[in-house]
Amino acid sequence: MPDPAPPPGWTPLTLAIAGDVMLGRLVNETIVTEGFAYPWGDVLPARDGADLFLINLECALAASTRRWSDGGEKAFYFRAEPSAVETLRLGRVDFVALANNHAGDFGDEGLAETLRVLDEAGIAHAGAGPTLGAARTPARLTSNGVRVAVVALADYPRAWAATDRSPGINFVTPDVTDAGFGDVRSAIAEARRDADVVVFSIHWGPNMRVRPTAAFRAFAQQVIDAGVDIFWGHSAHVVQGIELWHRGVILYDTGDFIDDYAIDPELRNDLSALFFVRVAPSGVEQVELLPVQIDDMQVNVARGPAREWFVRRVSTLCAEMGTEAVVVPGRETLTVRPAAVESA
Repeated sequence: MPDPAPPPGWTPLTLAIAGDVMLGRLVNETIVTEGFAYPWGDVLPARDGADLFLINLECALAASTRRWSDGGEKAFYFRAEPSAVETLRLGRVDFVALANNHAGDFGDEGLAETLRVLDEAGIAHAGAGPTLGAARTPARLTSNGVRVAVVALADYPRAWAATDRSPGINFVTPDVTDAGFGDVRSAIAEARRDADVVVFSIHWGPNMRVRPTAAFRAFAQQVIDAGVDIFWGHSAHVVQGIELWHRGVILYDTGDFIDDYAIDPELRNDLSALFFVRVAPSGVEQVELLPVQIDDMQVNVARGPAREWFVRRVSTLCAEMGTEAVVVPGRETLTVRPAAVESA
């Protein structure tokens, strides 16, 4: 049975949202030597300020080592031992998105094992499953009586698209036409049923792109208009601008959060943020960012020149979206608000 509806005027809920969390390769090796909590660095106290914690899990959690094959075109395969789920538990992760281009790196067996490991750990997930129906099913979470639904989709790889008879991811082509947006609209409507807050997760677009295209912006805005409170994008490996659209917020790309990736010296994919979004019955009330830095397979609060670089970059990108990222004296977080309009 669905959770009982909260009373009218329910207390605002704060969601902590992070981008890509990749626990495989060198991160997996480091967990073995340094412990399950190591990847979180010093950010966990900040997580305590949120009611729920959502991440994009960009690896399989599986003992199976048999890789999915596309004829040699796929360059990277990410897998962590099933025991690495303890890292997610220690981080008090409530939800992981699985609609991405690494959930199926170790084939149907690896995906099935990942789903089983998450279920056994009590971590909600969406975006992949044994059938298309399962992959499309929104995750439903409750905190303080407030009901949250999360749908997860990805625009790549098409070869992994789940069907009625085969496992895979919840594949979508971002499209604002009536024909192309129909399935997305239906997914949002299903998530909205028996939910007070709806989050739309999508792994989309090319890597290392600083700005979304005009087509992507139109799609994200249409998603909000269809009934979503929080649009949560990831895949580019760098944080993009943030747009406040009607009663919701669009996080076009939330960047990386934990990984072992090479660092682009110009794009600085080692710098991102933990995003805090407070939602009330009237819609999104507040958006804050805690700048973070990835180093040595660990995420920590960004400080000094690294923080200053990130603040300048995100401020520039937000300004292009009609918002501003404001530094509040004495606080580590930035507040995103509508840009001030200068009078003539």
